[in-house]
Amino acid sequence: MQDPTQEKNNDTWSGRFNEPVAELVKRYTASVGFDHKLALFDIQGSLAHAQMLAACDIIRLQDLKDIQRGLGQIENEILCGEFVWSLDLEDVHLNIEKRLTTLVGDAGKRLHTGRSRNDQVATDVRLYLRSAIDDLLGLIKALQGALLDLAEQHTSTIMPGFTHLQVAQPISFAHHLMAYFEMLKRDAERLRDCRKRVNRLPLGAAALAGTSYPIKREYVAELLGFDGVCENSLDAVSDRDFAIEFTACAALIMTHLSRFSEELILWMSPRFGFIDIADRFCTGSSIMPQKKNPDVPELVRGKTGRVNGHLVALLTLMKGQPLAYNKDNQEDKEPLFDTVETLTQTLRIYADMIGGITVKPEAMRSAALQGYATATDLADYLVKKGLPFRDAHEAVALAVRFAEQRGCDLSDIGLAELQQFSTLIGDDVYQVLTLEGSLASRNHIGGTAPNQVAAAIVRARNGLAK
Repeated sequence: MQDPTQEKNNDTWSGRFNEPVAELVKRYTASVGFDHKLALFDIQGSLAHAQMLAACDIIRLQDLKDIQRGLGQIENEILCGEFVWSLDLEDVHLNIEKRLTTLVGDAGKRLHTGRSRNDQVATDVRLYLRSAIDDLLGLIKALQGALLDLAEQHTSTIMPGFTHLQVAQPISFAHHLMAYFEMLKRDAERLRDCRKRVNRLPLGAAALAGTSYPIKREYVAELLGFDGVCENSLDAVSDRDFAIEFTACAALIMTHLSRFSEELILWMSPRFGFIDIADRFCTGSSIMPQKKNPDVPELVRGKTGRVNGHLVALLTLMKGQPLAYNKDNQEDKEPLFDTVETLTQTLRIYADMIGGITVKPEAMRSAALQGYATATDLADYLVKKGLPFRDAHEAVALAVRFAEQRGCDLSDIGLAELQQFSTLIGDDVYQVLTLEGSLASRNHIGGTAPNQVAAAIVRARNGLAK
């Protein structure tokens, strides 16, 4: 195979210039080092474009056959790792076009009829991102399934719910897990909605104004599975909203996983001791032999900042650009590619990690008994007896202060002593001061009562199955 790296000039446009591009400029402006990731999508778009050109009698049927044969060989070379990428040819598009021309001659030169690299790269990126979104939706679903598997085992496992990281009210561990299921559900909805705006065809907009050839853009859109075409040629080649929107979705997903990671890290600490993370997701210390460090959730926290940075980078990239295409847009790919890769790896490893969590119910229950978690239940009890809520709140606050001074829980205070805070308190009060009673009383949709959480899990399972 001829090595295209021996090319000294890019003959795609060399006729306009009196001297070759400087080596430093060539290295600075080239994108083939990262946009080769688009190669298979570039071929996919080119095949559809060629088929349309032939259908519109812009190229001959024999040209189409030669293009199809040549691109098929190039695709095989890329998949086998045999394709030689050239810095002199600047980007993925020219590398493939040059190889195609070498293989099939003039037919390869006719492929670019009626299009520009501007609409070509916009199409490639949309094809790439559409595929990535479909893969990510599958990974989110797998993580949701792992959460449901764990939650099903712990609908009655009691733990403290926190606000301000202070013990607030008793909840079930399953209820806590289902909160993250809901976050991921919204994440999936956002990605599916984002996909609608990704799935529009820019090809045919050419450089910026469209083309004078009698093309059929809707035909190409149908071949490539797009929902429709971008309807303004200027916007089609310069729009990167879809990439920004996707990265914003990704930043939210990572933020949700970062919050969960923070909790896993805390829960694994001996100060909590609620869970243990499987050894394969942890590392030790080079100096402290007792250490077991939760490296995976810690890295998820760190990588969240990385994805957030990519979002800001893309927003900043676009903020000063006039219409239409500008070379600035070459800088959209590395943040986008890294966002997809980071999110893909994170979701994949997270589902596996959730499946390797060991829960310690005794430690959770012990923690729920601290901090007067059933104080609100006592206030609700008094309200149901006829006391205005603000008066009930004050009475319970005084009871909590009394318990703190005694160093005991509310349920340990005798009936006569409790009645000094309200004469409405009877011997049935101890039923509402138990952890189980507290959970069971939240018996409505969205509540932490075990039967409600179990029903939520069933609904979630059914939703995933659709």
